[in-house]
Amino acid sequence: MNKKKLTVYDLLKLKGKRQIHDVYVNNVEEAIAAEEAGIDMIVTAYGMPQHGIFGTFDDVKRIREAAPNTHLMSAAPERSFATADEAVRAAYKLLSIGCDSFYTNNSTSIIKALYTEKVPVISHVGLIPGHANWIGGFRAIGKTADEALGVLEHALELDDAGAIAVELEVVPTKVAEIITKKVDLLTISMGSGSDCDGQYLFSQDILGYNTGHIPRHSRIYRNFNKEFNRLHKERVNAYKEFITDTENKKFNDPKITVSIDDKEYDQFLNLVEKLS
Repeated sequence: MNKKKLTVYDLLKLKGKRQIHDVYVNNVEEAIAAEEAGIDMIVTAYGMPQHGIFGTFDDVKRIREAAPNTHLMSAAPERSFATADEAVRAAYKLLSIGCDSFYTNNSTSIIKALYTEKVPVISHVGLIPGHANWIGGFRAIGKTADEALGVLEHALELDDAGAIAVELEVVPTKVAEIITKKVDLLTISMGSGSDCDGQYLFSQDILGYNTGHIPRHSRIYRNFNKEFNRLHKERVNAYKEFITDTENKKFNDPKITVSIDDKEYDQFLNLVEKLS
């Protein structure tokens, strides 16, 4: 389908008007399917095996090329930059191949520098996986009044720094609703309810092929694991049939081989005789 790629301007205009859909894609096939389905934003990243992200920068390029009409957010490997200048360079590298926005959970000073250079930044509040060591592991954030206020203050700081959106991860829905009303940026929920500005899920959860921990906030729409298992069995059976056909010499089938005219063949045999 032909669709208009949503710019940052377009996305911000959607706040309070309709829900935004945002999906992490792992490969070209998922990117193509997401675009065909009409997803507003796709996300991909590279070089972060600690978060289950094994792709390369070239994989990001291929995903960009596969879904040219969908807003693409991407991220440089976590902790691959430590200063504002390095962050701008990392972001420019992704923007130069056509990415539309840049994810970072770094400090507001770095985000302000990115904003100054007109890099559209999407950041993170609540349960930030990269900050798990500071928050006591992977847990809901904002279940006490003080902690909820802290999430709001963090979102307000990011808003002031120039971020265009935040991923609001595993924050109580009532708290997420207040935060969404208090900020101008977009709030994209992951486990924080439908009173945010949009929803974000990973394709491996949507498609049901996540073989690791399945987060409480994920929602499975298809069981690809079952299909992948079926396909694996079919692959094994196909290879076994190939082995059988090879050992039984079943590759002289005229449908898959070429022939030689009898006259030419006789002449060939004569030539062979002369060689001997």
